[in-house]
Amino acid sequence: MKRTLIAVAVGALVGGCAVTQPVPPTLDLPPATVTDAQNALLERWWTAFDDPVLNALVDEALANNLDLRVTLARIEAARSQVLLAQSNLVPSVNLLANANRNRISGATSPPQPPGTGLTSNDFGLSASLSYELDVWGKYRSGLLASTNDLTASRYYRETVRIGVAADVASAYFRLRAADAELALLQDTLRLRTETVQLQRDRFDGGLIGEYDLRSAEAERSAVVADIARAQKAIGLLESAIATLTGRTPRAVFAPDVARGASIEAATAVPQLPAGLPSGLIERRPDIRRSESLLAASDLRIQEARANYFPALTLTGAYGVESAVLSSLFTGPAGIWGLGLGLVQPLFGLKAIESQVELASARRDQVTVEYQQTVQTAFREVHDALVSHRSAREALAAETERRDQIRKAYEVAMLRYEAGRTSFLEVIDAQRTLLVAETLRLGAARDAKLSIVDFAKALGGGWSPAEFAAAR
Repeated sequence: MKRTLIAVAVGALVGGCAVTQPVPPTLDLPPATVTDAQNALLERWWTAFDDPVLNALVDEALANNLDLRVTLARIEAARSQVLLAQSNLVPSVNLLANANRNRISGATSPPQPPGTGLTSNDFGLSASLSYELDVWGKYRSGLLASTNDLTASRYYRETVRIGVAADVASAYFRLRAADAELALLQDTLRLRTETVQLQRDRFDGGLIGEYDLRSAEAERSAVVADIARAQKAIGLLESAIATLTGRTPRAVFAPDVARGASIEAATAVPQLPAGLPSGLIERRPDIRRSESLLAASDLRIQEARANYFPALTLTGAYGVESAVLSSLFTGPAGIWGLGLGLVQPLFGLKAIESQVELASARRDQVTVEYQQTVQTAFREVHDALVSHRSAREALAAETERRDQIRKAYEVAMLRYEAGRTSFLEVIDAQRTLLVAETLRLGAARDAKLSIVDFAKALGGGWSPAEFAAAR
């Protein structure tokens, strides 16, 4: 009981305060290293790849993705909650019209005056008004909390939008890498098939043994298996892109995904601003969403505390009432009433205290979640920078390695044709070259994916200015 009285006293001190938007806690943030002009490149970062097909796929996904459609429904639900909260701040007005005819018992009722019958009529038309004065800011706190929830739902949509754009770009680059690998494997298969035929002719001519022939056939079979795996990857990625772009079930089952840049261009990697953008807190909609949820949780505490204080209600009614319909709108038929009601909780204070404690616990939870969101954002930026730098270095090294191994393969072929080495050296050189080409394609894919991750970590893929304008 003592805790309840203390809570009431504290609530009385703050009850008359104005309802204001809470401010998120201050955090220790690193300095920015990217200018605002460079930040503008992040709004449509995928255009930096200069691939019209990629641009079209991302635009299609942003227009039709089903996850984004779900977020629209969530926004409308939150908007309805705001309208409901607004209704508490305006009077409730009702119109009542009634017509009654009654008969009393002649056997049980006292004798009636002469000329008075046992039946009577009653006609009425009135308007009633009821309004609870928001003295303690309960309804204003609820309205501002609902408004913050609406803002959070809009920021959630932008978070999903960023993820959809990044997922489409990631799937597209994986698809282009799989296309490049399939083309490489098909070229290798043609080479291995020619090699098998050459070895068969030499075997039939008695120039080589069966070991060399079977080794060539085994290498060709290995490439056939790799082709099957590449085709599987392509099929899965095509259906993933069809799903992300919101296409019909028929189109998902039989996906038709266009390709843009050439296979060789698929290994080109553009350069994005490398560093920490100014105002990362403002650029990341998930952080802004967490801020709105934190503000809403603070306001819910104020809303719950206001229940400690008396509810003041104004009521009023005005209308006409008559026993005869023809006299309903005459002067004597007028009726009116005014009232002021006060309801002070006495024995329900423990329940109110529980509501305040529940709202406070929710606020503490959301506060930690806000700190985690900010922490995660800066970790993702750090990791994306590290991955992007290492991916570019790996691509350069793998390209150099491929070029060196290609020269080694050419030397091995010359040595074999001159009879200075066995076919085993040629097979080994072919295998090593294929691995080097595959690793180079993988490094190029990883370099592009690192840019996708980097742009996503920086909150790229939405426009804060357009968001602010679309209230």
